[in-house]
Amino acid sequence: MNSSASTAAAPARAGWAVAAALAIVYVVWGSTYLGIRFALEGGFPPLLAVSGSRFVVAGAVLFAFLRWRGVAAPTRAHWKNLAVMGALLLLMGNGMVVLAEKTVSSGLAAVAVASVPLWMGLFGAMRGQHPSRGEWLGIVVGFAGVVWLNAGGSLTATPGGLVLLLMAPIAWAYGSVWSRGRDLPSPFMAAAAQMLLAGLMLVAVGLLRGERFDSDWTLQGALAVAYLAVFGSIIAFTAYVWLLHNVRSVLAGSYAYVNPVIAVALGAWLAGERFSAGEFGAMAVILAGVVIISLAKARRSA
Repeated sequence: MNSSASTAAAPARAGWAVAAALAIVYVVWGSTYLGIRFALEGGFPPLLAVSGSRFVVAGAVLFAFLRWRGVAAPTRAHWKNLAVMGALLLLMGNGMVVLAEKTVSSGLAAVAVASVPLWMGLFGAMRGQHPSRGEWLGIVVGFAGVVWLNAGGSLTATPGGLVLLLMAPIAWAYGSVWSRGRDLPSPFMAAAAQMLLAGLMLVAVGLLRGERFDSDWTLQGALAVAYLAVFGSIIAFTAYVWLLHNVRSVLAGSYAYVNPVIAVALGAWLAGERFSAGEFGAMAVILAGVVIISLAKARRSA
C-alpha cells in the first residue's frame, strides 16, 4: 500500500513542479518589462546597468555555482559559439528592448517581442526546416499583427523605439535558430557563460555610448535591477531550462503568448500605461499568430 501511494504521489509532485516552473516563467518574465522601465526611471543607465551589469553578476554567480557542483567549463570552441549567441540574443535582443523602453511602454515592448516565434519560423524555413501549412498560417497572421502594431499609435511617434523593437526579436530569433546543432556545453552552463559574455559586451557598448552611473539613482530603481538579475536572469531562466528538459517544447514556449498579457496588465496596473483600441487589436492578432504556430507544432509532433 505504501508503494502504490508513493507511485501515485510521484506524478502529482511532477505536475506541481511543472505548474510552478510555468508560473515562474509566465509571471517573472512577463514582469521584467515593467522592471526594466522602473530601473530606467530610477536613474540606471540602460546598457551599462539595466542589461550589462546585471547579466555579468547573474552569469558569474551561476557560473561559479555550476563549477562548484563539478559541471565542466566550456571549451574554446564552446566560448566562440556562446559569444555569437550572446551577441545576438542578449546584446542585441535584450539590449535593444531596454533602449526602446526609454521611449516605449513596457506593454508594447512585450508585445513586439512576442513576434519571436514568427521570425523563428521564417528563419527556420530559410534553413530548410519547412513549416507546415498551419505554421505558415500562424506566421502570416502574426506578421499582419506586427505590421498593424508598427503602422500606428505610440510606436510611430517614437521612430527610434520602433526600429529597436523591430530588430530585437529578429536578432533573438536568428540567434535561437543559429544555435541549433552547434557545439555547446550543458544547458545551464551555456546560459551562465552566455550571460557573462553578453554582459561584458553590453557594459563595453554602454561605456562607448557615454553611459555612466548616476549618483541620484532611486531605491526603486536599485530594487528593479536586483529583481531583474535574481528573478529574471537566474530563477526564471533556470525554470525555463528545466521545462525544456521535462515537458514538450510547445508547452515550454507558451510563455511567448502569456508574457505580453502579464506585461500589459502590470503596466496598466502599476505604471498607468494606456493603449488604444488599435494597439489592443494588433496585440490580439500577434498573439493569435503565435497560438496558431504553437498548435500547429503540437499537431506536427503528435
